[in-house]
Amino acid sequence: MLFFTIWPLFALICLGYVLVRRGFPDPGFWPAAERINYFLLFPALLLGSLADAPVRDPQVLRLGGAAVVIILIATLALSLTRRARPAPAARFGPVLQGTVRFNTYLGLAILATLSGPAGIERAALYLAIAVPLVNVLSIMALTEAGQARTPLSMLRTMARNPLILACLGGIAMALTGWGLPFGTGRFLDLVAQASLPLGLLCVGAALQPAALRRDGLTLASTAGLRLLLMPLLAALIARAFGLTGTEALVLVVFSAIPTAPTSYVLTRQLNGDGTLMAGIVTSQTLAAIATIPLVLWIFGT
Repeated sequence: MLFFTIWPLFALICLGYVLVRRGFPDPGFWPAAERINYFLLFPALLLGSLADAPVRDPQVLRLGGAAVVIILIATLALSLTRRARPAPAARFGPVLQGTVRFNTYLGLAILATLSGPAGIERAALYLAIAVPLVNVLSIMALTEAGQARTPLSMLRTMARNPLILACLGGIAMALTGWGLPFGTGRFLDLVAQASLPLGLLCVGAALQPAALRRDGLTLASTAGLRLLLMPLLAALIARAFGLTGTEALVLVVFSAIPTAPTSYVLTRQLNGDGTLMAGIVTSQTLAAIATIPLVLWIFGT
């Protein structure tokens, strides 16, 4: 049964929540763990997965195009809704992030469980396209009209993102055919093995149940968009692009998982509604325990 296949992933998230509430091992541990994962372990996973990826495969190229279409359709739909029901950037930004961003740790962990190395490889290619796009859209959504950021400032922000840099480096190695010489592939594998378990623990540590006490309608509607409508859209786009197997699974999984906990950090940095964003992250992560097995079962995974 599918639930029994992926429940250990959610158990790690719950364990992270319990540990941080118990103060174990130390309150300062979790920010440090998140930083080492974000700047070292997770980039190592992406770089190692992309270095030998079949980046010229037409099926893989269609996967990247489908990812862009899904994200842009959702963004356009939310932007049109905002015209009918105006909302300040401080609140529109969290809603958009809650719809188009994704928890990379959980997505990769699910794909590793269901598809093994091939799933991780295709997922890394998906991230190479989707991560820069959702970051730019999130920054734009959190910026009030008249205070738009310049393309140069956007590029600077992207250039400081270790995930984007790792993806670009991995794709460059794959395109040149250099791969990972002198045993560096094995080294990156060893470094990357800690990434997904530690990442899921950090996801649990970041949950804020107190943020669920307000904006109930917004939390519920955003969760419905992210966890139910987005995977439906992904399945339709996958069919339209002729994607099957692992590539279609990657699209559905990354559209069915909850939004990224790092959305809260970006929201705070750009003066958005942090409480709303924390509530969106928490509510979606809790709801995903039920919705992800349901979505994967419906789409025959």
